[in-house]
Amino acid sequence: MKLRVSVAVAFPGRQEVIEVELEEGARVDDAIAAANVRERFPDFDAAAAEVGIWSRPCGRDTRLRDGDRVELYRGLKADAKAQRRARARLKTASPRSRSGP
Repeated sequence: MKLRVSVAVAFPGRQEVIEVELEEGARVDDAIAAANVRERFPDFDAAAAEVGIWSRPCGRDTRLRDGDRVELYRGLKADAKAQRRARARLKTASPRSRSGP
């Protein structure tokens, strides 16, 4: 029996979902290899990327099921919480009350 799996890779300017067909018992790494991610995205280090299935982190040796969506996660350039804290520190107190005119 064959498995139909999709491999999703997203960048700020480009997103791609690649459909692949694999043998039963295939693993996450097999799907990444079948999707030719290294050739399609030569500047992206697919070997070092975190991976997941349907938004849940998993290991590269995780077995796949029919219909799974393998996702490759790129590293964050900035931590969202740290960014919000930095913006909050820059703000000055308003002379006007939030409930006032």
